[in-house]
Amino acid sequence: MIAITPHMRVLCFTKVVDFRRGLDGLLGLCRTEIPSVDPFSGTLFLFCNRSRKAIKGIVYDGQGFWLLMKRVSTGKFSFWPKADKEDSVVAEILSRELSVLLWNGDPRKALMGEDFKKLE
Repeated sequence: MIAITPHMRVLCFTKVVDFRRGLDGLLGLCRTEIPSVDPFSGTLFLFCNRSRKAIKGIVYDGQGFWLLMKRVSTGKFSFWPKADKEDSVVAEILSRELSVLLWNGDPRKALMGEDFKKLE
């Protein structure tokens, strides 16, 4: 079982991806598009297909890679993150936003508390 924890880094590819790619193809995409992030770091990489009916994810758990997929039975995912910068191909989201996204919600519209801030 994979636990999505608050400290986990989640990166969403903003370009659509051909879902005929398997684990090795998606890892190759990660290495070429964002060479600054090591796929072995435990970062969760998310991909969306053109029709936005499915999401794939890959993550390294210390022993090997997990390939995850969720496909909605009706409709399509109503939200997918956009890149922060024009030249960027990924957008970073929080783990709590991922939970909303996986339930086909829009994290921008979800009523979530602010991030914890250390008191000084």
